[in-house]
Amino acid sequence: MGEVVRFVSKAERERLRLIREARAIYDSVFPPSQSINEQRDEPPLMHGANGANAQHPHNILS
Repeated sequence: MGEVVRFVSKAERERLRLIREARAIYDSVFPPSQSINEQRDEPPLMHGANGANAQHPHNILS
């Protein structure tokens, strides 16, 4: 039997390359998070706030 060869235009190859490149950049900035099951095994991270009014509900950072 013969092989089926699919034509992919230069524009389509370029589009796919740009998508791969964008995904790599995104993943380097925002690494994929752990799975839900792995996150449940660890206690939640708590971040402290500095300043007297840091936890006041009307305190808006500008």
